[in-house]
Order: sequence, then C-alpha cells, then structure tokens
Amino acid sequence: MLLAQLPEDLLYHILSYLDYRSLSRLSQVCKSFYCFVNRDAVWRRIAKEFLNTGITREGKDIYPLIRLKERVKIAQNWYNGICKRAIPLKWKIKLLPWLQLDGDILFLSQAADIRMYHLHKDSGRLHHSPYEIYSGHKGDVCRFALTDSLLISGGSDGKILVHSRRNDVPVEFTGHNQEVNCVDAKDGLIISGSRDRTARIWTLTSTSPRDTIPMYDRVWSVAISPTLSSFVTGTACCVNFSPLRIWDVERSACLGSLGSEFRRGAGVLDIMYESPFQLFTCGYDTFIRLWDLRLSPRKCAMEWEEPHDSSLYCIQTDGNHMIASGSSYYGVVRLWDKRQTECLQFFQLSSDPVSSPVYCLRFNSSHLYAALATALHSLDFRQNPAHVR
Repeated sequence: MLLAQLPEDLLYHILSYLDYRSLSRLSQVCKSFYCFVNRDAVWRRIAKEFLNTGITREGKDIYPLIRLKERVKIAQNWYNGICKRAIPLKWKIKLLPWLQLDGDILFLSQAADIRMYHLHKDSGRLHHSPYEIYSGHKGDVCRFALTDSLLISGGSDGKILVHSRRNDVPVEFTGHNQEVNCVDAKDGLIISGSRDRTARIWTLTSTSPRDTIPMYDRVWSVAISPTLSSFVTGTACCVNFSPLRIWDVERSACLGSLGSEFRRGAGVLDIMYESPFQLFTCGYDTFIRLWDLRLSPRKCAMEWEEPHDSSLYCIQTDGNHMIASGSSYYGVVRLWDKRQTECLQFFQLSSDPVSSPVYCLRFNSSHLYAALATALHSLDFRQNPAHVR
C-alpha cells in the first residue's frame, strides 16, 4: 500500500512524528500530499510550540481565518527577529500615546482624540486617514479600553468618556479630580485609577462611581480579571505597602497583595491577565513578572529582567510562549520566550539623542505596532524563511 493510500487517521499519526521542515518537504512531493499536509490538523501540534501562532496553551485559536502552516512560517521570523520596519504615522508634538488592536482596526490616542485606522488586510499598512475620530476630552487621553461596542477613555481632565464605536455623542462619567491614568472595561464593568490616589468602580447604568477605593498612592495601572469577580491595581509604590493589590469587585475589599520586596518608587505601569490565574506586570523596577494567583500565598512564579536597566512601560503576550515589552530608552522593543530567561530579540526603534519610551505596543500574527512620543512604528514579520515554503 502506498503512503498516500493509508487511512487519514493513521496518516495523521505518522505525520505527528515529523518536524516543520520535514512536513514542508513532504508537501512538495505531489499535489495530494500538498493538500493533505496543508490542513490545520497537521500543524496544530507544531504551532503550539512556536511563538505567536495564535494557538494558546488552552488550544484556543485566536486567528482562525489564517492557515496554521502560514502562521508557523511567520513564527520563525518572530523567533529570529526577521522583519521589515516602517513608520506609518508621525506627529510634531511629543505625546504619550496609547494603542489598541481589534482585528483589522487600530485605535491610537493622539492628544485629546482617539483615531481609528483601518489596516490593509494583505499588507497590514494603515490607511493614511483615520476612519473615525473620537473626541470629547478637554485634555490628553491617558488610557482607553475597548469592548465589542464601546470605547472607554480616561483623560488628564479627570473625566471618563464612554463612546459608542459608531461615534455617537460620548457619555461623560465624573468623579476623579485629577488625571485618570488607567482604565479597564469588561461586560459593563469599568475600573479606573487616578493620580488623585483613588480607584473607582463604575457601571454603565450610572455616570457616578458605584464605589471609590482610597489607595493612598497614585494609581498607574488596573486590570479586570476574566472572571469579573476581582481586579488588580498597580500604584506608584511611594508608600509602605506593595504596589500590587487584588480587590473584590462586589465588596470593594482588598483580597491581598502581590509581592513584598518592591523597592520604593518601583511603580507598576502595566498589568495584563493571561488567564484567570496568571497575571503579568511590569514597571519601573525593570522586571516582567508572572504571578500565579493559585499559589498560597500568591507569589511571583517567574520573572524576566530588562538587561539594560530600563523601566518597562508596556507588555503583551500571545497567550502561549511569547512576551513583547516596551522599554523606556531608545524605543526598544524586546521579544521574550517564556521558556528562556534571556531576551530572545530586541529592536531599537528610535535613534534620537533624546530617546522616547515605547508607551504602548500591540501585535497580531504578522505585525507589531509600537507607539513612541512622536511616531507610530510597525514591524512586519511576513518575510519568507528558507525552511517552510
């Protein structure tokens, strides 16, 4: 019996012993093998081991419309740092921009506005002009969050604006008396943190806060748990307690702190949940930390140190093995493999004598976008590597 005549389940089992190079060579043998090997089922196991293929540790596929073989090809470039750089947007005034990606739409804050840009599906490039502009703040937008239908922004004017993504007139939420440094939103729940040393809990049914929590320190970052039962705050660490604390949403009560050995001033600038039990943080102390909330007491499970002693302004993960971080000097973006302690790749985006931090970065399967003080940078990882065709 010829190999191609074997039952499909047996053929799948045989191909599971092959690496990506062997699979790629096999797909070039004949048309029937090409069609069979290109199936996602053949590449799923391999894709789980690569960086940023869109397959999470739970097996969820983030990019189902892109073939897994193609994503494995691109993943090699992420690992090897092979990309094409571009600067799709520039502006003259130095800003503290923030980014969000939603499919083929990129949202970018510039001063008091948030601009929505469409990305070309084939190239990942931005359309030159914004498709929508969301405005209403009397000062700069500090942070914003997206839901399926809403855009929620916090500004230096102390206001929180809830915009419909259809760009109707925004609803103004008032309560903070200083700039809103951070905001997160999920399923009608909004958490904000401010320089006024409070965190506030909001719902969409009222423009006044449901609860106000005294923090006794400036709040730099917040993140709502995927379960919606709790949230985490990151403060400036200028008082004698941990800058990371977990709060119960319903009771507004502190459920505990994370870590106890932060040096004074080691504020937490970015927080993200990867799962209900895993939390990533970064900040002024130059470390990325992974916290396992299942441990008792809750403690740091792993950490990665920025090698040039730079503060870390932002992080994002692919839900599996990759972390991307933005540093405070020379616009440095670093890629990390969670299975290693050393930095995997780094990209210096700015060569200006007065360097800019990477204030925010976001990526999809093929592109990374990074916002610096005067420009938006993009890295395109879709170059064809030698081993997969």
